[in-house]
Amino acid sequence: MGRSGGAHRLKNQRAAKQPSRVRKRLSRAVMALASAVAVGITGAGYWVAHGALGGITISQALTAEDPRSTGDSMNILLIGLDSRKDQEGNDLPWSILKHLHAGDSDQGGYNTNTLILVHVGGDGKVVAFSIPRDDWVPFSGVPGYNHIKIKEAYGLTKQYVANQLANQGVSSQRELEARGREAGRTATLRAVRSLTGVPIDYFAEINLAGFYDLAQTLGGVDVCLNHPVYDSYSGADFPAGRQRLDASQALSFVRQRHGLENGDLDRTHRQQAFLSSVMHDLQDSGTFTNLDRLNSLMAVARKDVVLSAGWDEGLFRRMGELAGGPGESQVEFRTLPVVRYDNIDGQDVNIIDQAAIKAEIAAAFGTATPSTAPATTSAKPNPSTVVDVINAGSISGMASQLSTALKKRGYTAGQVRDRESGDPSYTTIQYGAGAEADAQNIATVLGVDAPKQPDSSISPGHIRVTVDTNFSLPDADDTTTSTTTTTTTSKANTYYYNGTATTYPTPDHGKPIDGGGVPCVN
Repeated sequence: MGRSGGAHRLKNQRAAKQPSRVRKRLSRAVMALASAVAVGITGAGYWVAHGALGGITISQALTAEDPRSTGDSMNILLIGLDSRKDQEGNDLPWSILKHLHAGDSDQGGYNTNTLILVHVGGDGKVVAFSIPRDDWVPFSGVPGYNHIKIKEAYGLTKQYVANQLANQGVSSQRELEARGREAGRTATLRAVRSLTGVPIDYFAEINLAGFYDLAQTLGGVDVCLNHPVYDSYSGADFPAGRQRLDASQALSFVRQRHGLENGDLDRTHRQQAFLSSVMHDLQDSGTFTNLDRLNSLMAVARKDVVLSAGWDEGLFRRMGELAGGPGESQVEFRTLPVVRYDNIDGQDVNIIDQAAIKAEIAAAFGTATPSTAPATTSAKPNPSTVVDVINAGSISGMASQLSTALKKRGYTAGQVRDRESGDPSYTTIQYGAGAEADAQNIATVLGVDAPKQPDSSISPGHIRVTVDTNFSLPDADDTTTSTTTTTTTSKANTYYYNGTATTYPTPDHGKPIDGGGVPCVN
């Protein structure tokens, strides 16, 4: 990870031409960039066009080998990091922490408590999907973990890589922090790609203090609440109705989850409302004709924001051309569906249907790829492909149940047995030559990843599915998946974990929120 020297790449004469038109384009870009703009990219966008982006931290976590969108569309991942540390790993000063109502640097770790996938279509339409932070997803790369809350991918990987580097003799705290965070970003990108089935073209990351700094720079944020709230954990204590919050109150507003009807999903809607309000404020307040305010926004970006490589004048100009003018918001905030809440190993988690999520995103983004197509349109199983199932968990008969379910879906049943020495101890899929398509389809059904290459130890035309006590068992007679474009989900599958399964009411995901206003939320 390095520092940007963006100024030297831009021709000075461009900045001198029609500054008012540049400002107008970039103010419209606020609407299209949605929350990326709201965390400091607003200021960055202006200064890119004026050749002064130096000082923004640039990440190389997105590589040339990573998949990219085709055509005129693009996907941007917005990462909100719940860390009480600065970019170099130093504790935030108490003068800041006391305003955050967020404890000290020992709390929060490096969880990504905000993940928003923004899709900018070729037609200028912008859809921003919030990913609930407690979604229970498959995970690899850190020994001892095969499923985690998606928010944990960053911190677990960061710590694991930093420990490995320290064991190899790296002693610089700055280097350990930088390389650990890069690994965390890479893991987060991988987890989101796996969950959603779509590529990520750019990302922007902001730390906890950035939300506070942004609200402070704007002189507060307007919000609207359906009900009065009080929460001692976050410091939230607000009446019902529309009101203007100062920076400290605004952070409490976006962090509260206790005492809310829909818990963390209501917190997600709070974040969307905050970003929508910021977009509204930036548009209506004349920010892009106020150089003092622009300087303050740029200071927030330099201190609190990390960008992937590739943010440049061309990107911001395109965003300005795509976005609508004042009062013509084309941003819609939505939330990925959750099947139910559950508790696993003492952790409150969201049980999800990955196939339904991929189908909903494909419908919203206007894409249809093998990884995102609804289950009803997936390739018919090859009758010559044999699927062996190994039970690596503690529930007797689990492999037999899965084999039966897959057989009823059209797959040819093979060997069914318990795990032996040398077999994987976690849910995984291996396949031999010629069985890749069926392996990918089964992986989608189970909500896990399949390897990109065949395994030479597996016979051609064979698939070996190993399951522990932590996976989603497909219904034997249900091959349909919801493809609705509203915030609903398909019916819950049976979910096994350590021999228990509980049923909760389907969570309320709320209605989509149009960006550029001050919506009322719980």
